[in-house]
Amino acid sequence: MPFLHDVIEFNRSFVERKGFEPYLTSPLPDKRLVVVSCMDTRLLELLPRAMNLHNGDVTLIKNAGAIVSHPFGSVMRSILVAIYNLTVDEVVVVGHHGCGMTGLDCGQILEKAKNRGISEELISTLRHAGIDLANWLTGFDKPEDGVRHSVRVIREHPLLPRDVPVHGLIMDPRTGALQLLVDGYETRKGTK
Repeated sequence: MPFLHDVIEFNRSFVERKGFEPYLTSPLPDKRLVVVSCMDTRLLELLPRAMNLHNGDVTLIKNAGAIVSHPFGSVMRSILVAIYNLTVDEVVVVGHHGCGMTGLDCGQILEKAKNRGISEELISTLRHAGIDLANWLTGFDKPEDGVRHSVRVIREHPLLPRDVPVHGLIMDPRTGALQLLVDGYETRKGTK
């Protein structure tokens, strides 16, 4: 049976036996926090446990590398919605050692895309339309650099309230140990 069919079959049983009840919570995060984290599979359960987070505690945004690549992209929009509509007071960006965005090479990604049927003509059209693929499909040299970059993009956003601290952490995906890179209480917008 295809995976999606397994999911749908399991879900029917889950709903029938009321498996959702332990997860019922408010849409407003109890800890008034938004966490931007990498989508790495190792962090799925480890990150919340290592941060003592439970269902309903935080608004969680996951993407490749925990990168806020554009100040007016979907990640930043989600952060602002969390602040203004979901009562969030703080932002935490959590990167991790061994991240797949470390040294990500645009050329390699585009080569893999071509091998999956994306034409050179389409790639040329995107470049001709002004899409900077080399910048868009590039990672960072070190995960710490990615975290600091994301913290800076968030903190310097013109719509971010001055009193919202933006923190940066790096995690060891083997142990769950967290290292503080940016203490948002010390570097609030407009103070440093």
